[in-house]
Amino acid sequence: MSKIVASIEARINSTRLPGKMLLNVGNYSMLELMIQRVLASQLLDEIILATTNTPNDDPLEELGHKLGIKVYRGSEKDVLNRVVEAHKEISSDIIVELCGDCPLLDPAIIDHCVELFLTSDADIVSTVFEQSYPQGQDVQVFRTSDLIWVEKNIHDSAVREHVSLYFYENAERYKIKSAQAPEHLAEPNLRLQVDYKQDYELVSKLHEALYLSKGLYYSLGDMLDVLNRIPSLRSINEFCEEKPARI
Repeated sequence: MSKIVASIEARINSTRLPGKMLLNVGNYSMLELMIQRVLASQLLDEIILATTNTPNDDPLEELGHKLGIKVYRGSEKDVLNRVVEAHKEISSDIIVELCGDCPLLDPAIIDHCVELFLTSDADIVSTVFEQSYPQGQDVQVFRTSDLIWVEKNIHDSAVREHVSLYFYENAERYKIKSAQAPEHLAEPNLRLQVDYKQDYELVSKLHEALYLSKGLYYSLGDMLDVLNRIPSLRSINEFCEEKPARI
């Protein structure tokens, strides 16, 4: 049996929204909300928080331990090395790469991507290679051995910062399967990730609208229902743009 481990990349330092991991979303910090939701996945064997070894990130380590997940601390700048070393420490066979700025990630999408990986001959299953789900529903699944090879052999600074970038820039070397959203969930231009204060505002309002009736584990469909019922919410962060991996 392959050991399937999700790693969540997170750090306090952020140029666009400093300290965003610990900003409150309802009664939870943003990172705690994400971890609690990821814990609802049915197909993960473990979760590891891959944070940095800078003192600023001590609170993130404390949070991970409080929630009962493993924590690995490594390089702040070399995220690729940090993630690889985290997975070596936990002896994973399959990596589910998640970013800590996706607090509303639907655990059902994680399980869908893992199942696609396990039942296909793909080297990578991804929601981001050909975006159809909203941004912030980002899941990437690949073998630990493939990422170890990249970490050992590729020293490009953009690849060291953006863990899975090499796979997509060298797609001819890998079988990449895109996880396509069903039609009712296909909104690739919608931002549900948190990079800017406007993103944070939208995420907070969605959580507030759903938490009382649904608890922590509302679905992407539930979120889109709120946005369709209150279309003015979509304008909150509509002018925010994703920073490219390469400038």
